[in-house]
Amino acid sequence: MKVLIPSALRSYTERGEAEAAGATLAAVLLDLEHQYPGIHFRMIDEQDRIRRHIRIFVNGEQARDLTQALRATDEVIIVQALSGG
Repeated sequence: MKVLIPSALRSYTERGEAEAAGATLAAVLLDLEHQYPGIHFRMIDEQDRIRRHIRIFVNGEQARDLTQALRATDEVIIVQALSGG
């Protein structure tokens, strides 16, 4: 499935879009890790939760659970929040 990558993570993928496979969101993110080592830790914390500054959308709806089932035709969008002061 198509995964859109935010600019902050493109140092791993070298592009704004990647292909990944998996039956769940967790599996898709692990597939990305196999293709682009190190990217998983930037999105998922040590407790296997989506990091606070990361939002993941599946077909336009925010995903909150890594066990969410996915289909090969789904589109996953990873968004990294900006902060500053």
